[in-house]
Amino acid sequence: MNMIADYALLTILGVVAGGYLLGSVPFGLVLASLAGHGDIRKIGSGNIGATNVLRTGNKFLALLTLLLDVGKGAAAALIAEYFYPGLGVFAGGAAFLGHLYSIFLKFTGGKGVATFLGIMIALSPLTGFACCLAWFVTALISKISSLSALVAALLSPLFSYYFADLNLAILSGILCILILLKHRENIDRLLKGTEPKIGSK
Repeated sequence: MNMIADYALLTILGVVAGGYLLGSVPFGLVLASLAGHGDIRKIGSGNIGATNVLRTGNKFLALLTLLLDVGKGAAAALIAEYFYPGLGVFAGGAAFLGHLYSIFLKFTGGKGVATFLGIMIALSPLTGFACCLAWFVTALISKISSLSALVAALLSPLFSYYFADLNLAILSGILCILILLKHRENIDRLLKGTEPKIGSK
C-alpha cells in the first residue's frame, strides 16, 4: 500500500475516523425501533442486519436496512476514494469495523455482510458483482443467509485479486476473517444442521 506515503498521517486518520463513524450507524436497530418493533437485538438472532429485521415480518423494512447497510459501506469508500485516491480501502475497512463494533452500541454491532458487499461494489464493481452473485446463487440453493455470506466472503479475496488488485485482495481477506469470526455460532449451527433459513421467524 504505497499510497500511504502520499498522504499526511492526519489525513489518513481523518478518513478512517469518518469511515468508522458512518459505518457505526445501526440502521437496522433504528428502523425497527421507529417501525414499532422495539429493540431488534431482542428478536430472532439478535443481529441488527437485514436478515434479522426480516424476522419481524416487515419485508420493506428489511430491504431498506439492507440498502442502507450496503450504502454506508459504499459511501465511505467512494467518498474517500474521490477526495483521496487510494484511501478508499481504509475508509471502507473502517466502515466495516464501525458496523461490527459501533460506537453507538457500546462497541457491539452486526456481522457486516451487507456493508462488506457495499465496500466491494464501490471499490471494484466487478468484484462486488461476483460476490453478490456468489451470495445469490448460494442463497437460491440453500435458502440460508449465513452460508451465502460465508461463501461470498471466502471467495472475495480471489475475486478481488482477479478483478482489482492486491490492495483490495488484502482488505477483503481481512474482512473475510472478521466475517468468519462473527459467524462462529452460525458455523456451529450449520455443522449441526440447525441454522434457520431465510425468512424464518
